[in-house]
Amino acid sequence: MAGTWDLVELTGTVPCIHVLDLEGRPVCHLPCHIPGAGDFVPEDVAVTAAGLVVVSDLVHGAVRALQHTARAPQGRWVTVGNFLAPQGLAVDAFGRVLVTDYVPGAVHSFTLGPALEPLAPASILGLEGPCWVGPGPDGGLAVSEEFGDVRLFGSACQPLGSLRGLTGHSFGSPAGVCTDAAGSVIVVDEQQCQVTLFPRARAPICLVSEGLGQPLGVACTPQGQLVVADAGDGYIKVYQYHLELA
Repeated sequence: MAGTWDLVELTGTVPCIHVLDLEGRPVCHLPCHIPGAGDFVPEDVAVTAAGLVVVSDLVHGAVRALQHTARAPQGRWVTVGNFLAPQGLAVDAFGRVLVTDYVPGAVHSFTLGPALEPLAPASILGLEGPCWVGPGPDGGLAVSEEFGDVRLFGSACQPLGSLRGLTGHSFGSPAGVCTDAAGSVIVVDEQQCQVTLFPRARAPICLVSEGLGQPLGVACTPQGQLVVADAGDGYIKVYQYHLELA
């Protein structure tokens, strides 16, 4: 999440993605509608360094992308991939789009070419209910599994273990994951309603334990703030996050 917040919201009868600046002010809204095909509900959203908005459409089994500009703020949605059950989305340090695919237990990755065609596809298999994905330390990735763990992979998608196995931490239902500038993994737990920091070679630190109803998404801003999407009350909650804790 570089420079903007990304919020999925149902406005009237048309699902929309609202793009906000780092002060929470609206930049634009992007209706999730395809002419001739109808509306779709985005499950997750990510933004590439080039400003391309990418969403997962669980109902239709698709990942869609849209380039919005000042001249064409609405743009046109293009299907860039079809999967069985795409849910979580992220863009890693190498610009690869990461997609969790719940039913086959996989995470797919690919880059997007000039015509939004998927390039260099790859998959990580053997996961148990992968829900959300985020960039991991050193160019890797972190994947939360519905059954209570977060799996870590290196930059070449090699397995590095799990947070439960490495730290002994007991999750309820881990959801959104991200990594801060110090290489520490941050996980929101939907069931336990808390946000936990997993520093390198140190014990986990609880960052937020109050005021959350159903936290799902999490991100760190370049300014060192922690942003949490709380589906319990529909708010995006911002916390001042001090990197020296990591």
